[in-house]
Amino acid sequence: MKRLIGLLIVFLFPVSLYAQSGRFIVRLSGGQQSQVAADYGLSSVEAVPTQNVFLFVSSGGTSQHRILNDLQADSRVQKVEPDVTTTVPELDGPAQLNQSTAAILDGVFNSTPVSYFGTQAPAGYVSQPATALIHLAEAQRIFQATGTGVVAIIDTGVDPNHPVLQPVLVPGYDFTRDTPGIPSELADLPPATAAILMKSTAVILDKTAVVVLNQSTAAILDQSTAAILDTSQLPLEFGHGTMVAGVVHLAAPTASIMALKAFHADGTASLFDIIRAVYYAVDNGARVINLSFNLVSNSPGFTDAINYAHAHKVIVVASVGNSATSDPVNPAGMKNVFGVASTNNHDKLSSFSNYGPSMVDVAAPGEGIITTYPGNNYAAAWGTSFSAPFVTGAVALLEQLSPRLLQPDALQAFSNGKRLTMNLGYGCIDLPNALRSLATDDDDPSQP
Repeated sequence: MKRLIGLLIVFLFPVSLYAQSGRFIVRLSGGQQSQVAADYGLSSVEAVPTQNVFLFVSSGGTSQHRILNDLQADSRVQKVEPDVTTTVPELDGPAQLNQSTAAILDGVFNSTPVSYFGTQAPAGYVSQPATALIHLAEAQRIFQATGTGVVAIIDTGVDPNHPVLQPVLVPGYDFTRDTPGIPSELADLPPATAAILMKSTAVILDKTAVVVLNQSTAAILDQSTAAILDTSQLPLEFGHGTMVAGVVHLAAPTASIMALKAFHADGTASLFDIIRAVYYAVDNGARVINLSFNLVSNSPGFTDAINYAHAHKVIVVASVGNSATSDPVNPAGMKNVFGVASTNNHDKLSSFSNYGPSMVDVAAPGEGIITTYPGNNYAAAWGTSFSAPFVTGAVALLEQLSPRLLQPDALQAFSNGKRLTMNLGYGCIDLPNALRSLATDDDDPSQP
């Protein structure tokens, strides 16, 4: 469908890029990194050794432009590009939280605990408008589709102790600290602030206070935590990974989640860390990868990583952005990636969502999404960041019926969605219809 051309968070990560001085991503033709580094006065500090991809760092003294030109001319070097830092500008988003919105959320959030695949979760999370729009309960009832395999989420990390997420989390990696395990978002907070969030141990029924965390996120906390939490101590993008994971889990509650932390809580990430995370996901068994961020320029190294995932039959899903434009962005606009736009609760394009055939394959709800938030809390969020994980979770459902699922198969299944406009690809996903297109008669008890 895509044509190739040449917690209220508008959290998608609409990123800008700037070069990190003296840092180069280099793909070599062989394992000669020590010699190449020495020849140009560089140090090899990080690597994807199975790919002969290395991060070289200059000690200074030679201009970055000169080093880049010299490396490009070296026959041992296949590809080279500057490492860049992606930053999340604190821009005024089109969806902004105000006190009246918070009051509405406080009134509609149903905190009654219900059982959801082995854990207790608030009814407002399990049964919300978004799940009705994609017919999640029907998909679960008819096809017993609850998700399978490992879903990798390249983001800010996750709350490893959130009761709803904890049972499905598998070891991942923190690329910002180079440590294995389940990367915790709370490690990016001042200890005192993290302790306040984790203090929220009241039962779900006691969560009645809506706290405005930033212009586009509202967290539902217990009264004691809300009273003492200084939200100015929370970085703008804190909680993003936990919220994305909560949407994946909502859509595919029995799929495993591998959190790969490439972003700091302030919204910055090294391009090299993102590249490493894609290779890590593929090499460690992920079947689908969620990318809720944008890159505003092309990267040969990132393109190689995405193509590596595709070659290994790993499906990649990305959000298209929140700038209300049809200008192409990556990774959503890339050939081997599903681009996901946001719709509102009336099956219309969200006013903030990017759109257009150069990026969008499908759409999913992205407004007022209730999802998990660090500290056994919940948040409401707006943005294509939260549309993408619905599709990511949907891929995990499809793989339950079709274990050898390939990207074209998934796209064909999603083509049975609710057609909206030409700017939204195949339209909003319809889970029963997508599953039905893959199901045998034995899989689909609704068929005679």
